[in-house]
Amino acid sequence: MASALENFVNSVRSLSSSGAFEDLATQLLDSTEILSKNWNILDNVLETLDVQQHSLGVLYVLLAKFNSLQSSNADIQVLLKSVKDFIQQCNTYQVRLAAHAYYELCHQFTNVMVGQPRCILGLTTLSAAIDKIRTSDTQLTPIHADLCQLSLKSKCFRVALKYLDVDITTISTGAETRGQNQTVKDTTNNDAKYFLLYYYYGGMIYTAMKNYERALYFFEVCISTPAMAMSYIMLEAYKKFILVSLILHGKIQPIPKYASQVISRFMKPIAQVYHNLAVAYATTSSEEVRNCISKYSETFVRDNNMGLAKQVATSLYKKNIQRLTKTFLTLSLTDVASRVQLPSAAVAEKYIFNMIKSGEIYATINQRDGMVVFKDDPEKYNSNKMFLNIQEDMEHVMGLVKQINKMEEDIILNPIYIKKAVGNADDDLASQNAKSFAGDPID
Repeated sequence: MASALENFVNSVRSLSSSGAFEDLATQLLDSTEILSKNWNILDNVLETLDVQQHSLGVLYVLLAKFNSLQSSNADIQVLLKSVKDFIQQCNTYQVRLAAHAYYELCHQFTNVMVGQPRCILGLTTLSAAIDKIRTSDTQLTPIHADLCQLSLKSKCFRVALKYLDVDITTISTGAETRGQNQTVKDTTNNDAKYFLLYYYYGGMIYTAMKNYERALYFFEVCISTPAMAMSYIMLEAYKKFILVSLILHGKIQPIPKYASQVISRFMKPIAQVYHNLAVAYATTSSEEVRNCISKYSETFVRDNNMGLAKQVATSLYKKNIQRLTKTFLTLSLTDVASRVQLPSAAVAEKYIFNMIKSGEIYATINQRDGMVVFKDDPEKYNSNKMFLNIQEDMEHVMGLVKQINKMEEDIILNPIYIKKAVGNADDDLASQNAKSFAGDPID
């Protein structure tokens, strides 16, 4: 073993045995180059370290093995298993001291797993990695984005939904432990990337689950994140935001006022095709929407949004049927098909049946004479079930109020905020004094 690696192993073992984990975490920030140069004997290093006792050292060695994959002939499956075992056995306190390296290891693990035929097996590993590093159930980590990416690739959303359904209150970033060996700009961009990817992938998962309301929220968070320049992730989220808005509300929902001007200046012109679709949708003509989708089909296919575009066309049929319920009490299936521009009465019957089943409309179909009778909402809002639903909603709102108050208190007591607030107050006072003496006569 090279002398540089011997020093690395000795430092890890000695500092770990003395409990100086913070000093070790700082020292290991400069070990990446040494480990990468000696990638061919890193297996020997791993044999001398214990995962539980020397978690920091093992973490950096595994990361170096991933970084040297292109130049080495390492067994991918063995390396993936090593990461799984490490995440299960590593010491939580130690890896939190090097969270940036831990996150990077999970990113590298995900990049390799995405190309594996049985990538679904990586979901439990990433789930365990999140549970290991986060300090609360409502904390967002960069690994959340990895989990969502792998869920989309494997088309298995059950594991990811456990995290997506929880509202985020705190965010953990790699910048907290990365130190000074990387520029502030690179650190910020890297953290922002995984924040945006989490909400982008999360929106895609909810869209696939047809939970359009939650999907719209995730895309909205993605596109309204403060930004000084346009992000490709935000652009793709904006396109899907438009499509989901049309499916859910029949029009493009307004962007929050606090969103960056980047959207109006750059994203809207680039996504003009999607705005054209919204204009066609506003005509309530299914033919206009179909023609628009056909005209710009190449763009929708290139953006992987053709499936969503077709769902937009389907949603217009449904919204037109809903409009008929406000005008007519009884209508034949043939008339419904004609007014909604469906190809036949049989297709109209299928649409109405599915809408009745999902609770989108209230009606009965008389198959004998081919008539539809539209009805009012039967809910009288006086049942025990409705009372329990209202009570649950009230408790949820009260919980949110408590959470907001706690977050406000944490911000007010934050030393950085106090220093900035006091500094701004001093500047305002100085400017007021300057103005008061501005007109005084000079002796």
